[in-house]
Amino acid sequence: MTQKYLNELTRTIIGAAIEVHKELGPGLLESVYEKCLTHLLKEQGLFVISQQKVPLAFRGLYLECDLRFDLMVENAIIVEIKSIECLLPIHEAQLLTYLRLLEKPKGVLINFNCTNIFREGQKTLVTDLYAKLPKGY
Repeated sequence: MTQKYLNELTRTIIGAAIEVHKELGPGLLESVYEKCLTHLLKEQGLFVISQQKVPLAFRGLYLECDLRFDLMVENAIIVEIKSIECLLPIHEAQLLTYLRLLEKPKGVLINFNCTNIFREGQKTLVTDLYAKLPKGY
């Protein structure tokens, strides 16, 4: 896995989200966008899992919590989907926590309740794991 590979995968994910948004528009439930985005990414030959539990360990105690990420693409990038007025710092914190708990290098936060996903409806976040990957150029 390289930074270049993850960046290309991120562009594919955001491009697919833009396609879904162009076709459906804003104002629907997150679950609708999640299903459509999953379908589109799988059509492109990507491995996608959705709504899997995030394991949580606290001081050696494994807790049964209902933390779930929206999508994981190619076992590398976590995608959190929102359909809200605007993205807030708490949404970024949620994604960063999932990335840390799942030990993944990169995540994408997508808000479908916007005018333009590319300009205002997405944010890409990385962890220290990303910085440690080879660039791949």
